[in-house]
Amino acid sequence: MKINKVALLIAFAITSVLFLEVVAHADEADQSIKITFSQPTEIPGQILPAGTYLFKLAGPNSLNLVRIFNSDGTRLYATLQTNSAERSKPIGDTVLVLAVQPEGRPETLVRWFYPGSTSGHELLYSKQEEQQLAQAQLQTITAKETPEAGD
Repeated sequence: MKINKVALLIAFAITSVLFLEVVAHADEADQSIKITFSQPTEIPGQILPAGTYLFKLAGPNSLNLVRIFNSDGTRLYATLQTNSAERSKPIGDTVLVLAVQPEGRPETLVRWFYPGSTSGHELLYSKQEEQQLAQAQLQTITAKETPEAGD
């Protein structure tokens, strides 16, 4: 009788660990992450007001399409085309690269990296905007965020 309870407990523990591992991979597959901006932030085509947003890939075969939703994922703000961006080493937090703009304009989101990844997403802007961003001072911000549960 004791052996059956121990075996059952071990089986439950193994099943729990496997389930948690699947959930963690689901987050990484679509790179779902909530990011909070304390001030308005420009993205291609619009300015996001200060607030919390859900960033995620458009789909498993759409690595260069990023979608930005409200924090609970019920309102889509943008679907953005991106290029691949690389970092020399991964860190465990979300990394954002912002361009500092002239007084009165919000900072512009240039790149973001999912926690633990050396590959990220460089947002695509018009040629004119790209020329302005190339001259802007860039700042790298590390945001301690928790990945969302798999959707």
